[in-house]
Amino acid sequence: MTEFEKKQSGLIYDARDLEIRKQYNFAKKRVKIYNDIPVDDMDTRNKVLKTFIGSIGENVRINQPFLVDYGYNIKIGRNCIINMNCTFLDTGEISIGDNVLIGPDVKIYTATHPINGNDRFWEPDMAVKTSTGKVKIGDYTWIGGGSIILPNVEIGKNVVIGAGSVVTKNIPDNAIAVGNPCEVINWNEPLK
Repeated sequence: MTEFEKKQSGLIYDARDLEIRKQYNFAKKRVKIYNDIPVDDMDTRNKVLKTFIGSIGENVRINQPFLVDYGYNIKIGRNCIINMNCTFLDTGEISIGDNVLIGPDVKIYTATHPINGNDRFWEPDMAVKTSTGKVKIGDYTWIGGGSIILPNVEIGKNVVIGAGSVVTKNIPDNAIAVGNPCEVINWNEPLK
C-alpha cells in the first residue's frame, strides 16, 4: 500500500513521501494564485478553485484568504458561503452540504496524531506520524466565526454552531450548539 493510499484510508502514513509532498506543494501554489486574484474577479476565482478543490457546486463563494492542505479532499455543495481566513486542513475528506454558511476564521482539521508521545514520531529523524479523519457538515448549517471542527466529526443538517466553538464530537440535526467543547443548548425547527 502506498503512503497516499494509507493517507486516504485513515491509516498512519509518512507525510514526507515524495508523491504526497508533490500534491501538498501543488495545492499551496494553487491556493496562493487563488488568494492573489482580485476580489471582484469571481469568474477567475471560480475557475482556479475548480483546479484544486475536489468538487464544488454552483453558486459557491469562498472569500480570500483561504488555506488548504491538499484541496482534492474537499467537497462543497451548492449555494455555500465560506467567509475569509478559513483554513481547511483536508488531509482526510471534508464534505460540506448545500446551503451552508461558514463564518470567518473557521478551521476544519482532519489530521490526527498518536496520543502517546512514544508512538508519535518516526525514528530516527523524529518526523511526526499522521493519520486522517473525516469531517461532514450537513445541508443548511451555519458554522459561526472562529469555530474549530476536529477530525471525525459529523455535524447534521440545519445546525447552528455558535461563534468560537470547538466541535469535538458529532452534533445532531437541528441542534443549536456552542462552547468548548461544543454542546447542544437548544433546537431549531426541523427543515420542511
